[in-house]
Amino acid sequence: MKNKEPIILAIVVFFTLVTYFLVEPFAHSQMHKHVESDGFAYADLPASEKKGDAIHGQELVMGAGACVGCHSIEVANVPAVMEPQMAAASYGVNPPDLSNAGAVYDAKFLANLIKNPAHALKVEHKFDADKGQMHPMVPFYGAGGDIDQEVADMVAYLQSIAVKPVEVTPTMAFENACGRCHAVSYENWTPMGTKPSFKDKKDSLAFDIKVLEYEDSLKAYMGKIPPDLSMYIRSRGEHYISTLIENPQNQLEGTAMPRVGVTAESAEKVIEYLKNSGDTKRHEREEIGTNVMIYIVIFAIFAFLWKKQVWRDLH
Repeated sequence: MKNKEPIILAIVVFFTLVTYFLVEPFAHSQMHKHVESDGFAYADLPASEKKGDAIHGQELVMGAGACVGCHSIEVANVPAVMEPQMAAASYGVNPPDLSNAGAVYDAKFLANLIKNPAHALKVEHKFDADKGQMHPMVPFYGAGGDIDQEVADMVAYLQSIAVKPVEVTPTMAFENACGRCHAVSYENWTPMGTKPSFKDKKDSLAFDIKVLEYEDSLKAYMGKIPPDLSMYIRSRGEHYISTLIENPQNQLEGTAMPRVGVTAESAEKVIEYLKNSGDTKRHEREEIGTNVMIYIVIFAIFAFLWKKQVWRDLH
């Protein structure tokens, strides 16, 4: 029996190595394929050569562009047309407030979104105009002038009212890019926004009912309720989430998730938000780790000096 043990060991080692070096990498490549980022350049979208006029852009956004028919612009004192759950029932998802759109989203993406939403969002497989499947966001067909110039003007206006030069925050980036579809329960965030603290239980339940109604509309629009992102950064990793944000079709072909069109900077802010929500003690732990390393260095110095003092007469 002893003579067979090395043979058995060799067989076990062989199949273990085969599994590890052949089967596991193959399975990983199929389940988690590697996708290269193009740096949020949106190379498939044509760039505008027009210089926008923000003043004329404001007239278009508020008038012929009909943007405020669906979108709020809080910084311009333009309120939402309807409550989030009612908007979701009408459009599938609550249209975003445009106050910070010019800072969070890429300018080239915004221009193409205004002209052809389904194409810019990469959801033409879901909304085919030739088949009468129109995207909820109506394309801008122009106001009688040069449509490319008019679109450039509208983008210039959105950029002029955005937070720049103030920095885009992680919360701002997440709420614009992801927050109208995804919940983050660790941050008390719902697709309708942060759940307030209610004194009465009935008020809390009333809010929960609105969220459920919103999610019902979202499910009908997307095919299923988008996942809670509380732990997504830890289960999927930064690269996966970044490339998913950049182009969902590269990671999940045929998905109903639209390309959100954020800048590279805004994508980094979204990742930072998810890091903070997925590990709420991250910064405290990093600070403690630094202090521990400082302590170890100081302790090592004193230990070395103490050793020299104790063994001084023996050398």
